[in-house]
Amino acid sequence: MTVNLSGERVAAPAPPVKRVVVEVARFALVGGSGIAVNFLVFNVLLHGLHRAAMPATVLASLIAMGTNYLGFRYFAYRDRASRTRRQIALFFGFSGIGVAMETGLFYVGYHGLGLTGPFESNAVKAASIVLASAFRFLVYRTWVFQHDAHRT
Repeated sequence: MTVNLSGERVAAPAPPVKRVVVEVARFALVGGSGIAVNFLVFNVLLHGLHRAAMPATVLASLIAMGTNYLGFRYFAYRDRASRTRRQIALFFGFSGIGVAMETGLFYVGYHGLGLTGPFESNAVKAASIVLASAFRFLVYRTWVFQHDAHRT
């Protein structure tokens, strides 16, 4: 509980705004864990096992995609419509587009700009994840995990 000591009137956030803030926080939590999985697998493959950069980034992204589905379905968007084949197909279809975006951006930085060192490759990986995540947030909330008309 918070107490307003300034004497100013403070309006409570409107329910739709609060709902979006909670949704963004849950998306960030699941996305953050997916990013951790993505970076862990990427670094183990590229810098630990010395595998090729492009297969390492694709495999890391695909593994993170699988863990993210579970987090989004059962945590971030658990109040949305129940799981359907359509929802799963949309999730993995849009996630695949996100992986392609992420991989393309990574390719430009890693091969195109020559940012191949451990720090540089991780910076390029981070930038590619951020840009692809903006796309993912919009499509997941709009088309994949839609509100069930009976639950609102």
